[in-house]
Amino acid sequence: MEQKHAKYGLGMTVIGSIFFIFGFATTFIITLSGQVKDIFMLTEFKAQLLSFSFFITYFFISIPIGLYIKKIGYKSALIAGLLLMAAGSFLFFPAAKAPSFPLFLAATFVLASGVVFLQTAANPYVTALGSEESAGGRMNLVQALNSIATMVAPWIISVFIFRGASEMLTSMQKAETVQMPFIIIGVIVVLVAIAIALIKLPEVGGSSVELKKSVWKHPHVLLGALGIFFYVGAEVGTGGLILNYLKETQIIDGLPMESAVAAKYVAIYWGGAMIGRFFGSIMLSNITDNIKKYSYAAAVLLLALVSGSFVTEWNWNIGLVFMIVAIGNFIMMQLGKGNAGRSLAVFALIAATLAIVTAFTSGSVALWAVISIGMFNSIMFPNIFTLAVKDLDPGELSTASGIINTLIFGGAIIPLIMGKIADVSGYSWAFVVPALCYLYIFFYAVKGSKFRSA
Repeated sequence: MEQKHAKYGLGMTVIGSIFFIFGFATTFIITLSGQVKDIFMLTEFKAQLLSFSFFITYFFISIPIGLYIKKIGYKSALIAGLLLMAAGSFLFFPAAKAPSFPLFLAATFVLASGVVFLQTAANPYVTALGSEESAGGRMNLVQALNSIATMVAPWIISVFIFRGASEMLTSMQKAETVQMPFIIIGVIVVLVAIAIALIKLPEVGGSSVELKKSVWKHPHVLLGALGIFFYVGAEVGTGGLILNYLKETQIIDGLPMESAVAAKYVAIYWGGAMIGRFFGSIMLSNITDNIKKYSYAAAVLLLALVSGSFVTEWNWNIGLVFMIVAIGNFIMMQLGKGNAGRSLAVFALIAATLAIVTAFTSGSVALWAVISIGMFNSIMFPNIFTLAVKDLDPGELSTASGIINTLIFGGAIIPLIMGKIADVSGYSWAFVVPALCYLYIFFYAVKGSKFRSA
């Protein structure tokens, strides 16, 4: 029994680090679109091609990778993904040296291919590593670790890229500020790949099931994949536009908000997902002791206060507001009563409302509405995924994950739509799009996830 727990702990530790790595890389690319817009003097639509190049990889290779993983195993898939990520990271050095926007896009595609490998392997691995009843809690926990990275990435961009770029005069000098972060990412990823190659991970899986006789006939899997399309599209589109939206709409001392300041609010947006996922990992876990649950929740609220203050250079007022939003998030989570579908429905409806408020208000109300969307995005991916793979045979998991992860390419399509609307009608109107996305997710939570094959 102790050996089994040790293997479980090792498996969760490794997967947690994987989620951290691809979370950092993903958000780094999304937030970098603001810098790329300035470097190459692009429209918002063209700047969002960076996100397009990242997320379109899911459309092309998720299903083939899902099938391939069944042959090579999860461990080999994780190593392959990490090495591809490293290759993409190192390509950013010549891309920034040129500087060349097409090469930026190519490097992004290679890096994203590695992330697809990691995500397609990691999600079903977490689901299959323990009981089905606690799968939602495990998914929220690793997604919370992912979200720590997504909060750190915009903060690093704010401190080490935007702050330095504001002093540069040429596009080439601005481009060079992104070189070192990607070199560091590449080196770290290679070291993690070597470490994984040297350790023994617990195996999961089941009997092989033919694709045509299984996954494709499950409506809840396919509708869940569409839910992932709209969720990722809304999250990425919002995260990618926040920086320029704030620069365009927020006035501080008579001047537009600077990029370095706006990037810190982007960090809070992604940090909200981190806080919400920690709450989700607690409330959707198999912890039965209420005292322990609420003690953990109190610690998460303290994390909200400290992290919100930290990324804004210890502005405790902003940290306090962030904590108040977190309290509201925790209260709303109680409406879910620990049920993945019910919790998803509540959060999707609130996120849709916040997006509408962002579109039709201004000033501090609009700022905190758009920032708070991140906190209600928090449990969407893990809960949609958990609902979509529920009742599947273990042998179907990698194929289902490939289908679901293919629809992550919503992160390529929705940001382009939002970018075009921002160029034509203004940034505020662009947030009507994620509102519609969240309404579909509400439908899936209430009705779509319950559809089953005859």
